[in-house]
Amino acid sequence: MTPNDLEAFWMPFTSNRAFKKRPRVVASAKDMHYFTPDGRAILDGCSGLWCTNPGHNRAPIVAAIQKAAGELDFGPTFQFGHPGAFRLASRIAELAPGDLDHVFFCNSGSEAVDTALKMAIAYHHATGNSSRTRLIGRERGYHGVGFGGISVGGMVANRRTFGTMLTGVDHLPTTYDRKNQAFTKGEPEYGAHFADELERIVGLHDPSTIAAVIVEPMAGSTGVIPAPQGYLKRLREICDKYGILLIFDEVITGYGRLGHAFAAERYGVQPDLITFAKGITAGAVPMGGVIARKHVHDAFMKGPEHMVELFHGYTYSAHPLACAAGIATLDLYRDEDLFARAKALEPYWADAVMSLKDKPGVLDIRTVGITAGIDLPAREGLPGQRGYEAIERAFHEEGVMIRTAGDTVVMTPPLIISNEQVDELIGKVGRVIEKVM
Repeated sequence: MTPNDLEAFWMPFTSNRAFKKRPRVVASAKDMHYFTPDGRAILDGCSGLWCTNPGHNRAPIVAAIQKAAGELDFGPTFQFGHPGAFRLASRIAELAPGDLDHVFFCNSGSEAVDTALKMAIAYHHATGNSSRTRLIGRERGYHGVGFGGISVGGMVANRRTFGTMLTGVDHLPTTYDRKNQAFTKGEPEYGAHFADELERIVGLHDPSTIAAVIVEPMAGSTGVIPAPQGYLKRLREICDKYGILLIFDEVITGYGRLGHAFAAERYGVQPDLITFAKGITAGAVPMGGVIARKHVHDAFMKGPEHMVELFHGYTYSAHPLACAAGIATLDLYRDEDLFARAKALEPYWADAVMSLKDKPGVLDIRTVGITAGIDLPAREGLPGQRGYEAIERAFHEEGVMIRTAGDTVVMTPPLIISNEQVDELIGKVGRVIEKVM
């Protein structure tokens, strides 16, 4: 089970040279834990990559994938279909708020974002507003690694290597202001006014050129930045005023992370498009997608019926194994009431994480739903080094898996975590912070 040659695998979003000197390898997983090749248990503090919301290797999901693999290895969804695709789409639409009733499948969050951006531009073309091609993202936003997602994203490290990317893109300011928001549980009271910057952007470019605004309800990959109270509603109002589509990137926040099926429910705001991935299959099989409101979908359903309405798709859209995993995962969320469980756990989780505020060096802590970001100071001239050391020490010395964004420790455990495991996780992370300071 232990690989003897690490060189061939060029690892994604990884410091390859440092990793291969002291690897962190997992060979199996169950419920709240990974296990190393020699059998050491590693408490999962980050749901893999924000995706194993119901825990690892849950029996109903495993059984569904095994059954599907023996029935239909691949079913094309270009001009053909298979039952699982329609069943899962119906289940997703049923969970989504309002008239978000139509589901387009892809294979990842990055593909979901690029799909949503293309849908937005194509929607305006279909409704006679083909001048609307401009896209608005947000500073410190993460929307995957496609050229569209990088363009609207606002994380410098993801952008600086790849040139000009898409033209006609602008960015809202980040909603984070440590001076006025530090050590906030849930949505900060300060910051709704950051949405008003959209009025300035509209005035600069003219609303007739703007297709869509895309934001994460909670910016996760940049270190857990919750939307301020009233911020998303204000964005919705401005978008409605100028006929701009609003896209919620819920690749991270979807499927229980914030105590609801979608963060749109938590905030009482209905976007025109929602992107999803990760939690839809508990990470067991790659899948992503976009949920569209009725008016967006229906704008394409014109012209001769034999013609393709949207020239877009992926070979593996709605792959049979992914659909089987998705249906089984949704069953698990329902049968164990995991969204409500996450909502009930949130206060205990927030209090536990905030107990770390007096640890040496802690600059800020943010929590919302079952997520947390803990800012640590960068070492002079070596940004990110303290964060990398935290990952190493957590895994090798404390037996816990965490993520970092630069020098911010990020925790996003599976929604099945118990109070006792919360205490264990926070205790281990507290010791890691002490060691890296």
